[in-house]
Amino acid sequence: MGKVHERIDDRLRAFVEAQPMFFVATAPTGPGGHVNVSPKGVRGSFVVLDDRTVAYADLTASGSETIAHLRDNGRITIMFCAFEGPPNIVRLHGTGRFVTLYDDGFDELLARIPDAPDESHGTRAVVVVDVDRVSDSCGYGVPLMTYAGERDLLPPFMERKGVEGRADYRRLKNRTSIDGLPAFDMDPLEPSAT
Repeated sequence: MGKVHERIDDRLRAFVEAQPMFFVATAPTGPGGHVNVSPKGVRGSFVVLDDRTVAYADLTASGSETIAHLRDNGRITIMFCAFEGPPNIVRLHGTGRFVTLYDDGFDELLARIPDAPDESHGTRAVVVVDVDRVSDSCGYGVPLMTYAGERDLLPPFMERKGVEGRADYRRLKNRTSIDGLPAFDMDPLEPSAT
């Protein structure tokens, strides 16, 4: 039932871009540390750039495991499940990197994800994945669930914080991973800390 594909073809692209949520899995190097799986559900935050490259808007949130693991070794898997319609699971395995809101090229890269929230709504980086393995499987064990809509909470929450409030939040919650690895530590320190 499962199949490995040479690339992200038009059928796979249509499927992954239509899903209202996806999951990102990463892990630190070596036998220790915690494997991380993050649900991503802000609709429009994921895009296929070409048949071997995908990207998504990485929003400021309570952790920064994905960025920490990408800094450590770059390994990443993105998984999409069909919760409605015919059963299907698509996995994209590859090497990821991130471009932060402070990096050259951030605005141009974010513009390639036309429906993604901008920095004022919490986007702290764009994660780009060079995909080296594309596979799908039956998804027979995935339950049918009805999509009821977005929880329009995270982007407005981040917008209310303002530029400095978002940076303060990231300095408090995103500087290191749960294993102590450097994560999103790109925000300049407050003037009083220098």
